[in-house]
Amino acid sequence: MSQTISSRGSKPTVSVVGSGRLGTALAIALESSAYSILALVARHPARARKASALLRRPTLALGANQIDKLPHSDFILITTPDDVIADAARQLAVSQNGVARGRTVLHTSGALSSDVLSPLADTGFHVGSIHPLVSVSDARTGSEALRSAFYCVEGDKVALRVARSIVHDLKGESFSVSSDMKSLYHAAAVMASGHFVAQLDIAVEMLFACGLNRARAREVLLPLMRSTVENLSHHEPARALTGTFARGDAATVQRHLAALRGLESKDALASYILLGRRSVKLARTLSGESTGLRTIAGALTRADRYREPRRQRSPKGVRAPRKRS
Repeated sequence: MSQTISSRGSKPTVSVVGSGRLGTALAIALESSAYSILALVARHPARARKASALLRRPTLALGANQIDKLPHSDFILITTPDDVIADAARQLAVSQNGVARGRTVLHTSGALSSDVLSPLADTGFHVGSIHPLVSVSDARTGSEALRSAFYCVEGDKVALRVARSIVHDLKGESFSVSSDMKSLYHAAAVMASGHFVAQLDIAVEMLFACGLNRARAREVLLPLMRSTVENLSHHEPARALTGTFARGDAATVQRHLAALRGLESKDALASYILLGRRSVKLARTLSGESTGLRTIAGALTRADRYREPRRQRSPKGVRAPRKRS
């Protein structure tokens, strides 16, 4: 942020490169916090115009091939998919060269560090990343979720200051991980969010096999998931664990495994075994080892062996051909 802006007490001006759900949601949230959104960039100008229509004030809408027309703003947010960030950085480095000093560029990838913005750093920009730990399914509701969210911020000293200021203005909280830990950090976020959705999809598939249609299956499972999240908001995972594994109910687990073997899709069995082992570990932290948990662990191991495809055996007297290197 430049001294000029700080001295007059107004919020910074912003350009957003990437007008998908997250980019548009951030533009709406920032505008609601008194930031001035000068431009939105999308692959196609029509997409940028559609996004700009959601803002209260007129905003320049540009296509990706018009990035040279990006106005001078105090900072730039790159909210494109991860595999486009490097190209966007190179294009910006060329188009904004000569007017970079004192300005900041932040990307919103969770998996990439600010190193991907090195072409911009070479031209004088301060560079960093700001990744919101929220699920954004549409721009309007996403803009609300971005307020009071947690944000992982990373980058050079000035970029970090800018990112933390943005988070503060959005009433959120920021934390940092080192650059070389970004991929592991993002994998943790995927485990808690994306894989959570995948687990629901598997559960829906299981109830579909029981005779419920998919819409009804999702309807009956969501309150259960909400109650689990509510428990987790008050207790650590070991104490939030309830049900079969918390009780060490080995007979029920064995019935579950038998039922899961009968499904055409094996995703449910594989997930049950993997997560079941983690549930056993959680249960042991509270109740210690028990006969029930030992029996469950053994049943999961046997089920995993059953799940693995058996090696093909050669007919008697015939030696299997060696693989050539």
